[in-house]
Amino acid sequence: MTKECIAGPFETERGYSPVIKTVGGTHVWVAGQTGHRDAAGKPANHDIESQTRQCFRNIEAQLAKAGGKLSDLVYMTVFLKDQRHGPKFLELRREILKKDFPVSA
Repeated sequence: MTKECIAGPFETERGYSPVIKTVGGTHVWVAGQTGHRDAAGKPANHDIESQTRQCFRNIEAQLAKAGGKLSDLVYMTVFLKDQRHGPKFLELRREILKKDFPVSA
């Protein structure tokens, strides 16, 4: 699959792309993931950074089962319990995903 992310400076700063074009490849859907527990089922810390990092590790592990990786993400929906954590989440998403951000709601 080829993936083309089309984003301007504002979207890049927020860590998402308003438009993604894909050609070919396989589609994989991943069920909702949380950061409450690690891969072994052990409860995670309750802070936004720990849970965000764990959530992305969980997504990465699920994608790997289907032969994918985080850089293949095309779309993600994010739910935050407290909107005050939004800026920290955006910072972490930019750090973890690096570039070619998914479309996001």
